[in-house]
Amino acid sequence: QVQLVESGGGLVQAGGSLRLSCAASGRTFSSYAMGWFRQAPGKEREFVAAISWNGYSTSYADSVKGRFIISRDNAKNTVYLQMNSLKPEDTAFYYCAAALRPYGLPTDPADFGSWGQGTQVTVSS
Repeated sequence: QVQLVESGGGLVQAGGSLRLSCAASGRTFSSYAMGWFRQAPGKEREFVAAISWNGYSTSYADSVKGRFIISRDNAKNTVYLQMNSLKPEDTAFYYCAAALRPYGLPTDPADFGSWGQGTQVTVSS
């Protein structure tokens, strides 16, 4: 099991930027893909971005492609989500998650076994 703690959320105006961080502890971090998901009020949790265990491969939801960048630093057991050109529709609770199985690049929430407590991102218009 791995423990995840997100930080970096907050209130930002449309067009602004935020960087989320997710610090991991416990299980070997570097062997597992990591993902970011979000959930807005009244909506289901949705995939945002994922990064492979070595950082060489990434995947993004169409809604954030070209605006968000996921990265990781295995030496620091941390994954990041750089969010640029934020829009009001990006407002949500953002969660990081660790894949259930080593390697690969999952994007389905069911393939992630450990979740952080989340951090709120609010984008004002």
